[in-house]
Amino acid sequence: MNWLMTFFIAGLLTFGVYSIYSAGYGDPDYGGKWNEQLRMIIGGAVIYFAFALFDYRWVRWVALPAWITSVVLLSMTNVKLGGATSWLKIGEFQFQPSQAAIFSTILLLAIVLSELPKLHRFFDFPAVKIALCGAVIVPPLYLIMDEPDIGSAAVICTVLAVLLTAGGIPFRYLISMTLITILVIPILYFFGMKQYQKVRIDTWVKILNNQKVDTRNEGYSITNNMTAIGSAGFDGKGFNGERADGVRTIKELGLIPRNVAINDFIFTVIAEEHGFRGAATLIIAFALLLLQLLLIAYGSRDLFGRLLVIGLAAQIFFHAFMNMGMCIGAVPITGLPLPLISYGGTFVVILLTLFGIAQSVWVHRHVELEKAEEDEEEIGYFSTPQAV
Repeated sequence: MNWLMTFFIAGLLTFGVYSIYSAGYGDPDYGGKWNEQLRMIIGGAVIYFAFALFDYRWVRWVALPAWITSVVLLSMTNVKLGGATSWLKIGEFQFQPSQAAIFSTILLLAIVLSELPKLHRFFDFPAVKIALCGAVIVPPLYLIMDEPDIGSAAVICTVLAVLLTAGGIPFRYLISMTLITILVIPILYFFGMKQYQKVRIDTWVKILNNQKVDTRNEGYSITNNMTAIGSAGFDGKGFNGERADGVRTIKELGLIPRNVAINDFIFTVIAEEHGFRGAATLIIAFALLLLQLLLIAYGSRDLFGRLLVIGLAAQIFFHAFMNMGMCIGAVPITGLPLPLISYGGTFVVILLTLFGIAQSVWVHRHVELEKAEEDEEEIGYFSTPQAV
């Protein structure tokens, strides 16, 4: 077991529960969300260790059924939150199918890039790989864009780009795809986005150019986030927002709504309470976790395991970058949660499942080597003169 990676995961999850507790403190509706998160973490931890013990290559048999199931669930979303119908409610159980779609897409893309070329050389041509990968991401991408959930769609596209690069696609193909994407972005902005999404981007551009925005409407969230983080200083304002001089934090004043303070804007709460040193420590913890994932990918026994881990690393990096970036005004607001920190039971369980698979890649990295050595010893024994 890679206990160092387990240590970083446990540390981030623990700090996440504490941050959710702090973000919802004193609120009757959100004060107990940390308890719900803790229960989901316990369930996810069981899955994490279970997946770590089994050989990760068995996921090849469930990747396609999982992908089909996630696409079907995406088409059934029926709960609208934050301007997007991105949640599915079945009885009392409610979850976000897009997270399951990203999980299954990573599994299926890894199979297309690593396992199909073993069946026939036709599947090893770069153009064929790209076409098959496109066929994998188009259905979930279309359904996610239709919700609309630009953030999750961007995660899938980022994972695809990283896996194509790690999967050996020549750079001339990657450069061509990048240029096509740049040409498509303006079309997506004018014809594929809802009005509120355009307003978010326009507001972000205005703030970057030091132009005036309406801080009571479209500029409300981004302005309050930047004010909260910028006023925290090096040490921060402390838990529950009570400073020595009695001044309350932006969160305590209600300028950061509790429903997003525990999820999308939890980095704002962390940075305001713990200051620059707390935010920097969190960023360093994510960096060290990503380094562990890259180490596991480097030591993988096959390309399939390497792509699984790299896909997870790409997802973690993009989520963390976008969540922190939108809180400090570096990127537009997208509504992506902070991995292992933000409130969200579905996301936590899926991440722990992926981390369990990554742990399995590490645990079984020497299996084929050990088997080959045993075969050599057996052959060598029966061929010795003493045996004859």
